[in-house]
Amino acid sequence: MGYMVTGGAGFIGSAVVDRLIKDGSSVTVYDDLSTGKEAFISRHFGDFNFKFVKADVLDFEMLKKEMEGHESVWHLAANPDIRKGTESTRVDLEQNTLATYNVLEAARRTDVKSAVFSSTSTIYGRAKVLPTPEDYGPCLPISLYGASKLACEGLISAYAELYGIKGYIYRFANIIGSRSTHGILYDLVEKLNRNPGELEVLGDGKQKKSYLLVEECVDGMLYGFENAKDGLNYYNLGAEDQITVKRIVEVLLEETGLKGVETKYTGGESGWAGDVPRFLLSTKKMADLGWKPKHTSEEAIRTAAMIAVKEYLTAIKA
Repeated sequence: MGYMVTGGAGFIGSAVVDRLIKDGSSVTVYDDLSTGKEAFISRHFGDFNFKFVKADVLDFEMLKKEMEGHESVWHLAANPDIRKGTESTRVDLEQNTLATYNVLEAARRTDVKSAVFSSTSTIYGRAKVLPTPEDYGPCLPISLYGASKLACEGLISAYAELYGIKGYIYRFANIIGSRSTHGILYDLVEKLNRNPGELEVLGDGKQKKSYLLVEECVDGMLYGFENAKDGLNYYNLGAEDQITVKRIVEVLLEETGLKGVETKYTGGESGWAGDVPRFLLSTKKMADLGWKPKHTSEEAIRTAAMIAVKEYLTAIKA
């Protein structure tokens, strides 16, 4: 099967590409490298079953041209930073919603059979039911990022119904691990790099969320793709528990080995405008399909913290 992966040079996208190629599939990465990195996929340059197209998903004619001949598109290209969309209100509309429309329309015109989409827990907003199941509603996002992803899901649902494109929607918890370019661990490590004696932490430290290693995220996506049978399939992907920001800070400092770091919390229930301070996704639907994560949120955080520290040390020695 030939796969196109939009955003395939990004954090999660490159992990998807690694797995697909390892499994013997042919892969085309379509990425403008605005947030992705060529280094994440360069190991595959020269492989007979790999192609890299540096282009923007908003360039519809190029996207349609390059999508020809593929059976499935894995659409992971998006604005990855919730806070960026708060500062520039068109970012999520263009890079998430309009980009997803382009992908689906290009798929329709080139007879692509299926579309796999990376959605988010933020579509649920401040859910009143925890763990939150996939049929929770109404979904009332509190960020433009979450709103745009919910709109994308609506488009996928409509294209699946109208044009027979089989849809797979995965609502991610916080995904962490190697090659991460944003998120709490990335931000905290960057701050410690600048000042090892002091660490500013957004919010009051009581924010409580679910975290999943990127390798397990890809495992879950592939398992669902291979085993879900409906025309439209939608699943939560996350750990089965939560961890507080305060505990994340403790684990990170343990892994760095830094002593005497003064931790300063900025205060407030949320870390930033649009931040959902507490969430826990129900993973029962994926479990009923036959897949469960192997690690708790804290185990995932500790593993990702070790990776983040190692990657930083490697970078400064390069």
